[in-house]
Amino acid sequence: MATLAKKRFRLKPHHWFVLLGLTPIIAVYTYLRFIPIVKTFYISLFQWDMVSVDKPFVGMENFVTLFQSDPFLTALKNTTIIAFGILIFSVPIALIIAYLLSKGIRFKSWYEAIYFLPYITPMVPVAVTWKWILDSQQGLFNYALSFFGISPKPWLLDPTLAIVSVIMLTVWKTIGYNMIIFTVGLTGISKEYYEAASIDGATGLKAFRYITIPLLKPITVFVSVITLIHGYNVFSQIYVLASDIQGSPGYVVRVLVYDMIENAFRFFNMGYASAEAVVLFLIVLILTGIQMGLAREKNSSGRRMKR
Repeated sequence: MATLAKKRFRLKPHHWFVLLGLTPIIAVYTYLRFIPIVKTFYISLFQWDMVSVDKPFVGMENFVTLFQSDPFLTALKNTTIIAFGILIFSVPIALIIAYLLSKGIRFKSWYEAIYFLPYITPMVPVAVTWKWILDSQQGLFNYALSFFGISPKPWLLDPTLAIVSVIMLTVWKTIGYNMIIFTVGLTGISKEYYEAASIDGATGLKAFRYITIPLLKPITVFVSVITLIHGYNVFSQIYVLASDIQGSPGYVVRVLVYDMIENAFRFFNMGYASAEAVVLFLIVLILTGIQMGLAREKNSSGRRMKR
């Protein structure tokens, strides 16, 4: 039996070819991804200032200081609001657009290209354009709102409105990517499900609720995880949009990535900045695990119901 097991798990020549081909890619990925993550965890335990030769071990002191810091807590709150705001609006809107486009409307490819175009456009020119649109004095957005009797709003000066502006920009930019992913998922749903449902009288919204949404759960989890990760890593649009008169980025809307960069490369406090990076990594990891866990629970309960 042991010899049979060895024969079954013995690698064939084409397996070795694949492993040898992947080795350089895995080595580069490990060097660029995993080693920096381990190094960041390591630096977060030291008073590491990039200047002094002596870097004393402080243990969890950086993390304790972190959660006693008002700028960090403000950045954490703003980042969480922005991330979940993007998630709440981007994913459902993208799903609805993808579902409507899957109904075989004319010029479908053109609509997909138009929606996807903002995603492939670089963030900086997009943010500069939106900064002009949202200008409190001469912006097109306030001009459009004036037709409805709404007075001009300081979209980029008021902290609350600035967060809303960042969410609007990011949702507009990411809808196209999420829509394409949902479109791919919708093409994988067999028409037989809808035909069987129509016999039972489930059409339109009922078919969308009881067939489309359940069968798209794996795609929805993937899109939600990616959107949430991007939301917690938001930086470029805030760097361009939420700048005060002196040009200090992040003054109006302070987020985790900006706070991290400022502490690392402005104040040279790498240990403290690494602790922020560890917290951000753990937050994203936990939220991703929760979403995937909820999806598995729903899938397992659905299988039990079928049985």
